[in-house]
Amino acid sequence: MSSDPYIRKTCRYCDTPLGHPFLDLGTQPLANNLPRSEDSAKPEFHCPLAVVKCEKCHLVQLTHSVPAPLMFDEYLYVSSTTQTFRKHFAEYAENVKARLVKKDRPLAIDIGSNDGLLVSCYEKAGMRGVGIEPAKNLAAEANRQGITTVNRYFDNEAVTEVISKYGKADAISANNVFAHIDDIQSVCRNVHDLLADDGFFVIEFAYLVTMLEKMFFDMIYHEHVCYIGVTALSFLLQRFRMEIFDIQEIETHGGSLRVFIQKKSGPRERTAIVDRLLREEKEKGCMGNQAYADFAARVFGFKQRLNQMLDKIKEQGKKVSGYGAPAKATTIINFCQLTPDQISYIVDDNPLKQDRLVPGRKIPIVTSAYLNEHPTDYVLIFAWNFAKEIIAKIDYLRTKNTRFIIPLPEPTIV
Repeated sequence: MSSDPYIRKTCRYCDTPLGHPFLDLGTQPLANNLPRSEDSAKPEFHCPLAVVKCEKCHLVQLTHSVPAPLMFDEYLYVSSTTQTFRKHFAEYAENVKARLVKKDRPLAIDIGSNDGLLVSCYEKAGMRGVGIEPAKNLAAEANRQGITTVNRYFDNEAVTEVISKYGKADAISANNVFAHIDDIQSVCRNVHDLLADDGFFVIEFAYLVTMLEKMFFDMIYHEHVCYIGVTALSFLLQRFRMEIFDIQEIETHGGSLRVFIQKKSGPRERTAIVDRLLREEKEKGCMGNQAYADFAARVFGFKQRLNQMLDKIKEQGKKVSGYGAPAKATTIINFCQLTPDQISYIVDDNPLKQDRLVPGRKIPIVTSAYLNEHPTDYVLIFAWNFAKEIIAKIDYLRTKNTRFIIPLPEPTIV
């Protein structure tokens, strides 16, 4: 497969020709492909990062696609790093199990299972859990931990293998994965084939409306090919004989949706929240274009304000470090063209990311011990969705007069 990026000419959900992007964040490196310190001089893969809205189904999506193996064959994001997500997925598994009370040891399949955190939670909740994970390093580690994981993409062969070994699925999940898949239509076909007729498919994703209202533009990176609203999702599912029957609004990533889906005319009744969100998306202008033009203008305003803040701190002879090197940090840092002069280093608690560099801008990623030994005047919390947890962890720095910066929705010093 060629490693060259390519322009996406048609909508991923409905195949309609795409127009011009409403927001262009420039040519950027891959957000989670963190170079090792010793590889700092090696060239990095870059690809345009811009978003466009389909005029037919209203899906917001990237203008370009990057071949999946470049992003996912080795993967450095690990679900289990934060207590927040360990608690989140334990609750998630119980929620799924509660909807399958009539089943004895139901089969739950997790697509893009990462290090197997949710699969292990399925098992603890009394289900049979199986993960499907393309990243070789994560799948191998999950299997070493005794978490059943199939190391492959969710393709026809994966469906055949799972059905032959375990039978059809009572529940299939895809958490912050559904928005990552370029050929999402194939996934929908495969879900339909793997799912039992009375089963359900559940997905989580950062909600488009939240991104627009709270200006969370850092959710835009090459892995996230789609920015999903209920309107566009409903359109897609109808094409593959599936329907939404329930939605939960959850707090992860600043505001996400957990959407429950069944086969067309399935056994579960549709709840009122589905129609409420469809109505609200229309009222908030998600079908038109002005809301997106306004969003783009606010994004460029943010770039100016963050750089002004950091320049002022530097003029005062003070230093700034960062906390958290999630994918969203790569987007902010590269779009705002931040340098090691502005951000001395970034702390991350994930050992896989330590002793690496932020793609594109070469800011070093270090351990929290380094922050303790080399405190800065300010800590910019790039992993803002975990700000409360992070500030509690490093609150001792206040005794050294360190202050914290929350970047979004507006650069704020706390």
